[in-house]
Amino acid sequence: MRIAITVLLLAAGVAQAAEMGTVLRAAELKQKPFADAAKVSDVAAKAAVEIVQRQGAWIQIKADGQVGWVKMLNVRTGNSQAKPGSGGGGLGSLVSVFQTGSSSKTQTTGVKGISKDGLKEAQPDMEQLAKLNGMQVTAEDAKRFARAGKLEDVKVDYLPKSADGK
Repeated sequence: MRIAITVLLLAAGVAQAAEMGTVLRAAELKQKPFADAAKVSDVAAKAAVEIVQRQGAWIQIKADGQVGWVKMLNVRTGNSQAKPGSGGGGLGSLVSVFQTGSSSKTQTTGVKGISKDGLKEAQPDMEQLAKLNGMQVTAEDAKRFARAGKLEDVKVDYLPKSADGK
């Protein structure tokens, strides 16, 4: 009997630990985490969603029985509707700290395409640098190419300054 109660309590804790979020602006729910991926459906602004996983600048969510991907910046993590004592903290916050390293009070997103370790281990590719240097042309070569293509110099004036002087 005690084992059954323990299992039920653990299951309730895991269910409560699901990370929730709110869609900030209406967005397309995509099949895959790519801008050109097929659209599953639309998600309305202010919709409450369950966060399934993250990948780069994308976040997989469950909304209205549908699962798909939206851009991470379209979703505010945490339950913005939570009231004190309604499950917005406690075990859910503790699980969030273990899963993400954050209590979800403040989060920062920085997606640059390279990890911290990847940056530390980065080495120049001298072969690619040599290829790049081999593509270098002189100003005279560029002028000759332009003349052969019947290209002409065109002077473009600067834009006028705005009223505030910028």
